Amino acid sequence: METRTAFSRSEKSIKAYVVLSACALVAVVAVASAGHTVNTFMWVRAVLLPVVAVLMHRMAVAAARGSRRASERVRTLAVVMPVAIVAVDLIPGVCPPWYTATQIVCMLPVIRVAFLTRTAAPRADPS
Repeated sequence: METRTAFSRSEKSIKAYVVLSACALVAVVAVASAGHTVNTFMWVRAVLLPVVAVLMHRMAVAAARGSRRASERVRTLAVVMPVAIVAVDLIPGVCPPWYTATQIVCMLPVIRVAFLTRTAAPRADPS
């Protein structure tokens, strides 16, 4: 039961991630519309991350309903995504500092999901 509670709480964080990643996409569109440089990497990331956010939300819903496979996927994504996204953004020349900051803010709810789903109680619960 605690696993389901952890994933129910995670759903709210993932909804925040969906909203933040959509805002990041809007920011890229706004910056490009204002005539500033937006590279291909930023466009691809800005479009893909909201899609990933929606898929992650669907997995969290399934995990909250008891899907072990979905819970394992959410747990894994919640740990890997923030590390991978921030690490790539910190490579010099890949993207401007404002974009890196935006991506870090987007990852904060995902980091919360990692903590919620990696506690001892959810892993010990067989449901």
